Amino acid sequence: MGIYKLGHVEARVPDLELAAAYYTEVLGLVEVDRTEDRVYLKAWDEHDHHSLVLKYAPRYGMEYMGWKVESLDDLERFENAAEEWGCIVERVGDHELLATGPGIRFETPSGHNMMLYYLMDQVGNGLPKTNPPPRPLELVGIAPKHLDHLLLTCEDVPETSRFMSEALGFRLVEQIISGEGHQTSAFFERTHTTHDVAFIKGTNGGLHHYSFWLDNISDVMRAADILRLNGVEIEIGPTRHGISRGHTIYFFDPVGIRNEVFTGGYYVDPVQWEPITWTEDQIGKAIFYYEGKLLPSFQGQHS
Repeated sequence: MGIYKLGHVEARVPDLELAAAYYTEVLGLVEVDRTEDRVYLKAWDEHDHHSLVLKYAPRYGMEYMGWKVESLDDLERFENAAEEWGCIVERVGDHELLATGPGIRFETPSGHNMMLYYLMDQVGNGLPKTNPPPRPLELVGIAPKHLDHLLLTCEDVPETSRFMSEALGFRLVEQIISGEGHQTSAFFERTHTTHDVAFIKGTNGGLHHYSFWLDNISDVMRAADILRLNGVEIEIGPTRHGISRGHTIYFFDPVGIRNEVFTGGYYVDPVQWEPITWTEDQIGKAIFYYEGKLLPSFQGQHS
C-alpha cells in the first residue's frame, strides 16, 4: 500500500511548439494528446496516458509532480498525513485532469507542488500482447523507455527528508553529509531502484532536472550521438555518478529545463536496506565519479 511510482511531471514552457518538437523529435517521446495550452507526452514503453505534460507559461519550470498510489484508501491516508505536517490539501476529482483518476494535491515543505492520484487511462506501449517484438520499429530520437526520477532543490534538506520518510513513506537510499554533520542531499526510492526523487540544498520549489531511463551504457552513448547530431549541447557526460552508480548525460531542452538520460544503479532491498552516506570532502566523486569533482555548472548546488 502507498505510493508506488513517479507517474508524471507537468512542466511550464514559454514556447509550446518548440518544446513539443524537441521532446518528440530529439528526445523521442510520443505525443498522445494536446489541448489549447498543453501537450501530453509519454515514453514509448509506458502504458499510462502520459508521463510529461508541457504547459504553456511565460516562465519555465516544474508546475507539479504526480505520484501514483496503489489504492483509493491511500489518498485519504496521505491526506491526513500531509495535513498533520501543516499542508493544505485539495481534492482532485476523477478525470478532473485529463486521463487522470482521483487524487489529492498539496505543497510540500520543500515548496513543491505534489499530486498523489489513483489510476490513469491506459494507452499501451504500441506492442501486441501476443508474441511482441522487443521494441516498436517507428521510434525516433533517443527514445527512452520511461520517466525515471526527479532532482529537486530545497532550503531545508533534513526537514524535507523527514516529510518524505514519515508522511509519504519514501525510503532514504543515499545522502551527503556536511563536515558539520548536516544532511545536504538526500536520495529516496519507492520502486526499489537507486532513487525516484532526490533533494539537494538550494531554492525552495526548484527543479534541477528530470531524468529518463535507458537500458544500458550503449544507449547512453547513442543518446550523446543523437544530441550532437541535432545540435543540442551536452552539459555533462557521458559520465558516471558515485551516488547511484548510474551512467548519465545532462543537457537542456530548448526552453532551459535540464534533462538527463540515465542507466545503471542497483537493487534496493526493501527490508534490510541501510542508507549509504557520502561525506562532504568526497562530494566530487559522489556526483561525478570519474571526474572526482563538481563541474562548474553544478558548483554551489550540493553545498
